[in-house]
Amino acid sequence: MGVMTKDGHTIPLLDISKAFAIRGLKVVIITTPSNAPFIVFETFKHHNISMSIISFPRVPELPEGCENTADLPSMAMLSTFVEATKKMKQPFERVHIDMIADGHPPICVISDFFLSSTLDSCHSFKITRIVSHGMGALSMAICKSLTLLPLRTKPSLELDPIESPTLTLPFTLQKVDIPKGLLDYNPNYPYARIIVETREADINSWGVLVHSFEELEGDHVGAFESFYFNNAKAYCLGTFFLYNELKQEVEAEKVQMQSYSYIKRLEKQASFDGHTVIYLSFGTQAHLLVDQLNEIAFVLDMAEHPFIWVKERVKEKGLVLHDWVDQRSILSHPAIGGFLSHCGWNSMLESISIGVPLLAWPMLGVSELMIPHRGDSGEKIMTIGCDVICDRVKALMEGGKGRKAREKAQVLGRMARGAVEKGGSSDKKLDQLIGQLSNNKNGKS
Repeated sequence: MGVMTKDGHTIPLLDISKAFAIRGLKVVIITTPSNAPFIVFETFKHHNISMSIISFPRVPELPEGCENTADLPSMAMLSTFVEATKKMKQPFERVHIDMIADGHPPICVISDFFLSSTLDSCHSFKITRIVSHGMGALSMAICKSLTLLPLRTKPSLELDPIESPTLTLPFTLQKVDIPKGLLDYNPNYPYARIIVETREADINSWGVLVHSFEELEGDHVGAFESFYFNNAKAYCLGTFFLYNELKQEVEAEKVQMQSYSYIKRLEKQASFDGHTVIYLSFGTQAHLLVDQLNEIAFVLDMAEHPFIWVKERVKEKGLVLHDWVDQRSILSHPAIGGFLSHCGWNSMLESISIGVPLLAWPMLGVSELMIPHRGDSGEKIMTIGCDVICDRVKALMEGGKGRKAREKAQVLGRMARGAVEKGGSSDKKLDQLIGQLSNNKNGKS
């Protein structure tokens, strides 16, 4: 049984649901009406996957029909959205009651970590709760270590290094790198209570689903597990979507992809020269300023490389898309030579697993490439100049560094695929998890 919230968390959970279904388990996905069509589209070929639809509560502070964080007018409303999900506790428990009455009690609940109320429900029904995050093992270990830092050791200046006694990092972490509210706890900060509640539910879960693989982040899994109670284990089962790639019907899906306009454009470009197209996407949660969009458009217009950008059209050199695209089909195409990404974990892992090098542009923090200036209201705004973007694009697509990056990406891609193949690290972990759940139907949650 799976419970989901926003797109960035839903997609990997759908992928791992398919992996469970392929292994013969029946999966019930609990979702809301507006999210159901996408889930049907993604899972209709898997007969072991079904849905249970429950209503999203009507909250005056949220726009009507807002059932996903992608529908929020501003991420400042995230705390209101998360609070609203708590009102789904009773209909969520009704699904459990109905399943038990039908003689099919769930062996576990895989819950998005934002849905902290599912822990109480799992305790009530004595069902194992497994929590799922939208980050990798290292990122989660860092977040958890920061919440445990004594007040006296917390840095006061933006560029002060952060030293955690519970975590050894291969790089220097500074205060400026940390999202607001994670390091400086303020009870008046709207998101503060949610951080506390989700953390408590998280560390008291039976286990953790990690969208990563041992060869990539195995060195950090132990540190991450140390923050959990009751000997909870972290299961690196990634890369989730690769399990479905092992099935025969993927070839039919690839044939269908050929009809998409962006695939046709890539096919045309590949006939001239491979690895020449740069793909740009900044996810559904990151928002760029108009000035920044203009900088990017100027660079793309002047660049010698064709591109695909999920935003707005820039002359005839590139294809810019507004609608939903199958990012994996784009990254998998041989014409793609690089990916300019906002560094969302799903995008990073997809790029790594397919073997495409990343040009990293973190959107939820401050990077060394950002140049500050003041907006009309006096607030600090970060914009990257066109010369910087152009230099990085050329280095990735033309230079020796880019060639080395592609070679390294291909090595990582082979590791990712090997992890999910029979006998691979993720394949073994998935079998281990299923075996433990099957033998522990009344286990702790």
